[in-house]
Amino acid sequence: MHKISIIIPAHNEEKRIKKTIKTYYDFFHSNAVACKVHAHFIIVLNGCVDNTLRVIEECSKTRPHISIINIIESGKGLAVKTGFASALAQDSEIIGFVDADMATSPHYYYDLITHLKNHDSIIASRYMPGSYVSPKRPFVKQWGIKLVYNSLIRVLFNLNFHDYQCGAKLFKRHVITAILPHLTTHKWAFDVELLYLCALYNFSIHEVPTTWLDQAGSKLNVMGSGIRMLYSLFEMKKKHRHITRIIMPK
Repeated sequence: MHKISIIIPAHNEEKRIKKTIKTYYDFFHSNAVACKVHAHFIIVLNGCVDNTLRVIEECSKTRPHISIINIIESGKGLAVKTGFASALAQDSEIIGFVDADMATSPHYYYDLITHLKNHDSIIASRYMPGSYVSPKRPFVKQWGIKLVYNSLIRVLFNLNFHDYQCGAKLFKRHVITAILPHLTTHKWAFDVELLYLCALYNFSIHEVPTTWLDQAGSKLNVMGSGIRMLYSLFEMKKKHRHITRIIMPK
């Protein structure tokens, strides 16, 4: 039985978080024996000004394996980083996060666990062969990501993945222990920082295709956030220039 902490960052999610918690919690705890996984959920509210907290507290009354953290500052990266620290305070062997909108269903998140195996980390991909995204994303958006964003990441960080931003990732405990002190990005580009730090520490990263159902009500303004993410990449490279590749003993 593997112990896993699943972090769900939540920013003004009063309309969607109840369904996500119920679906994920019931899936993992109803199938705990079959899945060989004991799941604990860490819901991290960040900068919420709606009734998200009240909704989560109501859900947790009948679901004991839920922790709630409420931070004032907004930022998905900050929320996940806070959740990482909380997970390390427990005895979780695997630590991951998933978006609150449930674009990744629990069934496909569990697929990540089954594929983790001897890898140090595993990330879901919406763009590699074998993935399925509904509704299909505009052609311009897909190629913009490949030609601009992914190319820049390859040049700056020597990373080569199909999808950096997918909100479904898992890490073994020793990975989070090593990289947590170096996480600095609090906004959307923090996924790249996670993977870059994993590469610097020589941790293996396995990318697998996933099924992704785009949800209405996205918090991401594509144009504005895209420009900020590009700027964040250069800042990130500058912040971590003192870290050289570390070969971790196997």
